[in-house]
Amino acid sequence: MNVQNPETSGRSIRADWSAYATAYDLLSEHNPAYQELLQDFEAFLGTIETPRLIYDIGGGTGNYTEVAARTCPDSEIHLVEPDIGMNAAARAKLAQFDNVEYEAFALEDIGASGTADLLICVHALYAMPDPEQRLRDMRRLLRPGGWLYLIDLGRDMDVADWRSYLFSSLKREHGLTGALRVFWQGREIAKQNKTILKAQQEGTYWTHTAEEIATAVTAAGFEIHRREAVYRDYSDLLVCRAKP
Repeated sequence: MNVQNPETSGRSIRADWSAYATAYDLLSEHNPAYQELLQDFEAFLGTIETPRLIYDIGGGTGNYTEVAARTCPDSEIHLVEPDIGMNAAARAKLAQFDNVEYEAFALEDIGASGTADLLICVHALYAMPDPEQRLRDMRRLLRPGGWLYLIDLGRDMDVADWRSYLFSSLKREHGLTGALRVFWQGREIAKQNKTILKAQQEGTYWTHTAEEIATAVTAAGFEIHRREAVYRDYSDLLVCRAKP
């Protein structure tokens, strides 16, 4: 299990999430693997009792919050995203929803305990300091029996592989010229993905096998109800409930 060393974190390579936010949604819209994850989350919401209180941890530009706000209009939803650029993009995107609150601080700074019915955390845990402690923080926020919908990037970000996959998809949908145009507009994503890979390789960002993250989730006080490799096997999806 490759976990960040807190003694070296201040000097470590990290992605510029505000720069990432500028083109994140552009490529996400054209990424079939990403769209599959959103569809799975919406289907999951249809299988549980409507949550009263939802936290989207590391909610980025708000794509999962948008699904929750649209699907669960009576729920109180908190998008927790400390990055200024990501948070601003989410606020602009979700302006139509009056059931969303925006929190510009880190997970560990949330004061509430034992109140949430659902926590969403998608492709955020791996970039947090001390991910095992962050899982315990998530358990602290949830009421007993509350749900955790967790997707985490576990394997090294193969930028060339993703570039080939996305370009092929874009070319089928928009032709060569259209694909080249979208790639140019989204070039910041490739730059930041290279930084993510470097951060993974140096140990700043957490890399893990499916078994390692399952062990960490269980140790933090969760019962796993569903587990599978997703996102072209780069990530792990775990649907869990908080143990009493």
